[in-house]
Amino acid sequence: MTETFDAVLIGAGHNGLACALHLAAKGWRVGVFERASEPGGAVKSGEYTLPGFRHDWAAMNLSLFAGSPFFKDYSEELIRHGLEFVAVDRPFASSFPGGHWLGLGMDAAANRARIAAESPADADTWDRLSAGFGDRAQDVFALLGAPMKMRALAYFLWGVWRRRGLGGSLDLARFLAQSPRAWLEETFESPRLRAMLGAWGMHLDYAPDIAGGALFPYLEGMAGQAFGMALGKGGADTLTRALVGAIEARGGVVECGAEVARIDHAGGKASGITLVDGRRILAARAVIGSLAPSALVRLTGGTGDVGFDRSMGDFAHAPGTMMLHLAMDGLPDWAAGEDLKRFAYVHLAPSLDQMARTYQQARACLLPDEPIIVCGQPTVFDPSRAPEGKHVLWLQVRMVPGTILGDAAGQIAATDWTGAAEPMAERALDILERHAPGVRARILARRIVTPAELEADNPNLVGGDQVGGSHHLSQHFLFRPAPGHADGSTPIRNLHLTGAAVWPGAGTGAGSGYLLARKLT
Repeated sequence: MTETFDAVLIGAGHNGLACALHLAAKGWRVGVFERASEPGGAVKSGEYTLPGFRHDWAAMNLSLFAGSPFFKDYSEELIRHGLEFVAVDRPFASSFPGGHWLGLGMDAAANRARIAAESPADADTWDRLSAGFGDRAQDVFALLGAPMKMRALAYFLWGVWRRRGLGGSLDLARFLAQSPRAWLEETFESPRLRAMLGAWGMHLDYAPDIAGGALFPYLEGMAGQAFGMALGKGGADTLTRALVGAIEARGGVVECGAEVARIDHAGGKASGITLVDGRRILAARAVIGSLAPSALVRLTGGTGDVGFDRSMGDFAHAPGTMMLHLAMDGLPDWAAGEDLKRFAYVHLAPSLDQMARTYQQARACLLPDEPIIVCGQPTVFDPSRAPEGKHVLWLQVRMVPGTILGDAAGQIAATDWTGAAEPMAERALDILERHAPGVRARILARRIVTPAELEADNPNLVGGDQVGGSHHLSQHFLFRPAPGHADGSTPIRNLHLTGAAVWPGAGTGAGSGYLLARKLT
């Protein structure tokens, strides 16, 4: 049996779905084929512990999508198909040893007061950064939303030079090249303020000493105060369900349980795909893979360009993540104070030095002795995710290795995730218990999701890497996923790559999918 579409998409992650919806809106007949039993990739939700408790499998924060150009253009359609956000006005905080905490919300006066209690000088600096955010954001968001082609980049640089002059342009370039530690230490004097902001770098593979990572602590701090955060009502899968519904309403097909055996091509041109069940799906105009770069080479059998294939095989992935989904009979009783129960995220990342050590241990394939814990408390803002009076906790354990060579603490003997899952989960809960005594007694049920399980569920999460590949400077901007291919192009005509491995990279903003769809139309 053979079926023909204008565009055939491999993978139903949010980038692929966004790409498919735009193409369908432009009159293309699209078919999306997903190997998993449900769409969404890392953006899905379910009752992973007990009935009535809805957990986000991986992605929880939908702020990038809510603020994206794609949502601006398709918001009415997606809302008609059920997309619903929950506004969060207290996005994140950090708990520190000794009963201290620091947090940011949309109340600028409260933020300033908390920072001033740490350092009056830092409060003045925060005022200056806040006042200048709108102006700086003009450049930053223009860069992050630009196609990574030489002409587009030159146009961006010319615009910055005209607005800022040489001095301002060099200041921006220096900032974009700085590590989180370099920027935080030259900007703030409070170690706790540095750590609270620096924890955001760990979400994108930017440990404190990695060049190019200063942008993310800055953006999360400023954007958290200016815009807050957006969660999906009832779970992040509200986004996935709305995208699928909109595609199908436009005549598109989204088929799950449909694994691709190969990408068909001849004479340097892609013609479609063959599924594991033997069906051939023809593509009249484009084959689009939401794939890890190594999978693209595997499914094509090689593109015919040795250099490109080598780059895809050498594409570097970030360390992995372990997820803990907890059904709770109440929120943690934070030792630092009841106010921490009011925030969507609570980071347990006490210092830049500890974050750097954790990252190096994970990079060395060691189970970290003190991993970073990101404790999500979504039911603070969205009680629909749990039965009345109950809660869910969403714990990310960052960073952990996909392949285990040992344990930095010398306590866990297992070198595979089958054996390491339980003791590593207990280590994470020990850390949470230190910050919230008695929290274990409030756990009704738990589900551990290891890096190995994340990859088995979604092969794009190589080694449990939830960001689709390292974002270090050598693999970002013009170099993501390889020089000359940041627009998703490949050496095979009509074959394109999208997803987190393609510029602008990770997050829920649907940037790579929408940029590709607009390029094709």
